[in-house]
Amino acid sequence: MPCTVTVGLDGSSESRAAADWAAREAKLRGLPLKLVNVWEPVPEPIAQAPLLGPETHQHWSERSEMGVPPAEGWGSIPREAAEELRAAHPEVDVLIEQVTGRPAEVLADAATDAELLVLGSRGLSGVGGFMVGSVGLAVVAHAERPVVLVRAEGDTSGTDSDVPPSRPVVLGLDTRAPDDTLIGFAFEAAFLRGTSLRVVHGWDAPPYIVHGMAPDFELNAQIAAEQGAALTEALRPWKRKFPDLQIVEDSLSGKAADHLVDASSEASLVVVGRRIRRAALGAHIGPVTHAVLHHATAPVAVVPHD
Repeated sequence: MPCTVTVGLDGSSESRAAADWAAREAKLRGLPLKLVNVWEPVPEPIAQAPLLGPETHQHWSERSEMGVPPAEGWGSIPREAAEELRAAHPEVDVLIEQVTGRPAEVLADAATDAELLVLGSRGLSGVGGFMVGSVGLAVVAHAERPVVLVRAEGDTSGTDSDVPPSRPVVLGLDTRAPDDTLIGFAFEAAFLRGTSLRVVHGWDAPPYIVHGMAPDFELNAQIAAEQGAALTEALRPWKRKFPDLQIVEDSLSGKAADHLVDASSEASLVVVGRRIRRAALGAHIGPVTHAVLHHATAPVAVVPHD
């Protein structure tokens, strides 16, 4: 069975924006698009379902008040979305899968057989960035395939269908432990889009800056040179694999998350990593990735790696 670009669909504007983004990604990768619609039969307060938008909330609340069994009409959400996507992207094969269960668990499982999983996320009103609900965070923390968070159309130019293809893909990279899975995903994403790749590496300033001491410009220049060289070395084999890809290397003093959030305003996609943890402490999202998820203004791909 071929891999798919899979998207979690609940009928909200956020999930529909994610589905449209996923359809364009499926076209780029030459893969089918799978719409996964999850129904959670266990009664819980509707306000605790963070992936449900207001339209979906009202729809199911009204049906519940009328005594209509939840299963009736359940298929209309993915069916209508599939029809719209097939009309907009006729070259993409659109599949539908409906599953009962807990959304976070079902979607994390759905990612297993997918090239990547796409989820919608609500934009923060008046402020750049995402509002990532508990389901989205749980999926990102547990999925072992790349997960992309996409905001609703109109919240940011980073998700609009007419975004100039020249906008770069931005990769956040820690040169202390550069991972091939993460780097490879970003290089391929830029290659498929026919755009450049901007690699951002943040490093800590010398301690004297924190303590208010007089700056040592020579030491600062030496550290900057060493960090820049480490970034170049980490990317060297990938430049040979993608010789025609334009690479911009940014080795910057300061917090990596801040630099990545700034870079997201001009990006078509921001790529960050998440280290897979199978120890007793369980899954987690690192602080840089967590900050980027909440504050970036472009779609964010979280790539799990060892």
